[in-house]
Amino acid sequence: MDIILKASNLEKSYFNKKALNGLNLEVKKGRIVGILGPNGSGKTTFLKIAAGILTKTNGEILIDGHKPGVYTKSIVAYLPDKEYLFKWMKIKDAVNFFKDFYKDFDEEKCKKLLEFMNLDINSKVKTLSKGMAEKLYLTLVLSRKAKLYVLDEPLAGVDPTTREKILDAILDNYSEDSSIIITTHLVNDIERLFDDVAFISEGKVVLSGNAEELRNEKGLSIDQLYREVFK
Repeated sequence: MDIILKASNLEKSYFNKKALNGLNLEVKKGRIVGILGPNGSGKTTFLKIAAGILTKTNGEILIDGHKPGVYTKSIVAYLPDKEYLFKWMKIKDAVNFFKDFYKDFDEEKCKKLLEFMNLDINSKVKTLSKGMAEKLYLTLVLSRKAKLYVLDEPLAGVDPTTREKILDAILDNYSEDSSIIITTHLVNDIERLFDDVAFISEGKVVLSGNAEELRNEKGLSIDQLYREVFK
């Protein structure tokens, strides 16, 4: 199976602090991978390097065989854990913004997702609740025909009903030719999505593998295994 992302001895330092400390990880094509770890473990830093927003300090990361740059940014769809749309925008303005910015944006798919998410194109971004905003950002990202989707805490702060809708959207609307990396603290809610998982502590992977094989081997759910690894 082809590898869409390969990180080898990846390091990222901020002054004297190492956010990533020799991280090794492979993400296969067509897989949904959970990156799990406590706050400060390096998850968001890793995602930002994969998205081409941060540069590494040492080591290597290859995405579709390329170092981060113009090409990798064109095939990676990144959902940060912070809002970034302008407050004056309506949802239709946000759609046009993405359409102008990304060549792989599928407007028809976006319309269907907006309908599925019960989002009105004439709603103003600044009036959206936390859950509605989460659904909008995910809709925009999933409407790209990317090879790699990088989702940082896509379920943070949303109610259980919205959570299920978002999980269904992720499962139903990404191509099997593409891969997804997801970070989350809501392991119990989202673990049904994972094909593979990687547990990160202090900037390195401490346990990784096929999610179902780990469940069978350890006799634990991924959520229980998370609590065991980081207790």
